Amino acid sequence: VQLQASGGGLVQAGGSLGLSCAASGSIFKLYAMGWYRQAPGKQRELVALINNGGTTNYGDPAKGRFTISRDNAKTTVYLQMNSLKPEDTAVYYCTIKNLADWSDYWGQGTQVTVSS
Repeated sequence: VQLQASGGGLVQAGGSLGLSCAASGSIFKLYAMGWYRQAPGKQRELVALINNGGTTNYGDPAKGRFTISRDNAKTTVYLQMNSLKPEDTAVYYCTIKNLADWSDYWGQGTQVTVSS
C-alpha cells in the first residue's frame, strides 16, 4: 500500500487549509484512513479517521474545526481544517489501517504551519 498526501503549507491563524491523501496498491476490504499529527517535542496524536462506511473519529484538537471526508472510489480522504491555530502547527501524517488486523501504513508526512 502506498499513500500520497498533498496539501498543507503555511497559513495565518484563523485561516483554512486542506489536505488530501490517496491510497493505492492492495487496499483492504475494511479500512480506516485519516490523519495523525506530531509537533516538535510532542507525541503523535490523532487528528481524524474515517472508515469506508463513513464513520468518523476526531481527536479532541480537531473537533468542531476540522472535517474529514472520503471518496471510496478513489480511496482518497480529505481533511478540511478551519479556524487554524498556531498550536495546529505540526507534521501531519496520513495513515490507512486494516480493520481486520489493525495493521497500518503511513505516508511521509506533510508540514502544516500556522503563524500567529
